[in-house]
Amino acid sequence: MKVLVINCGSSSLKYQVIDSETEHVLAKGLCERIGIDGVLTYQPAGQDKIKYEAAMPAHRQAVELVLKQLTNPENGILKSIDEIDAVGHRMVHGGEKFACSTLLTDEVLKTVESCNDLAPLHNPPTLVGVAACRELLPTTPMVGVFDTAFHQTMPPEAYIYGLPYEYYEKYAVRRYGFHGTSHKYVSLRAAEILGKKPEDLKIVVCHLGNGSSISAVDGGKCVDTSMGLTPLEGLVMGTRSGDIDPTCIEFIAHKENLSLEQVMDIINKKSGVLGISGVSSDFRDLDEAAKAGNKRADLALRVFAHSVVKYIGSFIAVMNGVDAIVFTAGIGENDDIIRSRIIEHFDYLDTTLDQKANKMHGEERIISTPDSKVKVICIPTNEELAICRDTVEIVTKKMVEDTVKDVLSNN
Repeated sequence: MKVLVINCGSSSLKYQVIDSETEHVLAKGLCERIGIDGVLTYQPAGQDKIKYEAAMPAHRQAVELVLKQLTNPENGILKSIDEIDAVGHRMVHGGEKFACSTLLTDEVLKTVESCNDLAPLHNPPTLVGVAACRELLPTTPMVGVFDTAFHQTMPPEAYIYGLPYEYYEKYAVRRYGFHGTSHKYVSLRAAEILGKKPEDLKIVVCHLGNGSSISAVDGGKCVDTSMGLTPLEGLVMGTRSGDIDPTCIEFIAHKENLSLEQVMDIINKKSGVLGISGVSSDFRDLDEAAKAGNKRADLALRVFAHSVVKYIGSFIAVMNGVDAIVFTAGIGENDDIIRSRIIEHFDYLDTTLDQKANKMHGEERIISTPDSKVKVICIPTNEELAICRDTVEIVTKKMVEDTVKDVLSNN
């Protein structure tokens, strides 16, 4: 199958075309500044990027431009859009409704829309992107792959907040977790690398980027995760505060004469390592500043690492043990200093970093010494491939079901 993978943001659209048999990326790109002036980037496999300005008043026009580029006689990778066998959409929030990826029907889309208040910045543009694809590819099956789905295996004691239970019953206020597609892909890949079955392993997955989350994966299933109702809870991040005393919001609002919305904007967009350092949310900038003697930049890095250590330790306790700690995403894959700062706290696990292996950036590799009891692994995440795999599985299952129905009806 040739699968078009779509990831919609409020003013952007990432895309890849993947051959599911070889799992090779045939082409990828990005539509930016949708609704403003529009910029399209396109890169066929093995070729240079092509970038040009193009009017994109809405996501529909962005999808249309992507399809035209993919079928362009000069550098397209498809002769016709009919070669697209399925479309996989990254869906951020499925609430409690979706514990796995699913075929996007009218009924399913209505259910996703009912979760919009849980992810007001993410779900609406995703639904707009789905509508655009359905309009331009009306006979092509489409699958929704939910960031929250992998975490739906958490037990109630892990996802229920210490609030009046009626808020859970009425409004579904609970821990959901995010980056689930990445956590699932990385935990399964870790099992393959270790040559073991997922059900035989206890893994802590550290998805560390500008947005960061950690999950406890026991026997192939998520049993706890750091993000909560929204992606704000958990670790200190690039611009997000992570865990804070809720009273901080009221206290700051009164002291600074700010509204609730203004304080929420601060803890989402002006906090984290950016707020602590006053330098940047980019960890490369913080590393340089810290090396140059900037004490707040160094503090921001230490605070971040400390928050990761706390969650790893707590999740080891939740699972009553650990076989592997896995790092992924931009920081997890590329920042050897952060990895060292974190793992140096876990001498009691009888694990030691191989400093030479740890110096690598963006490569799949075991970075602990061979004699380490708990393995430390770096695995580049591949959410697009994970979405492709789920899409193929769902579409293939539907095709088999339809064939069986046809055979039974003819008999």
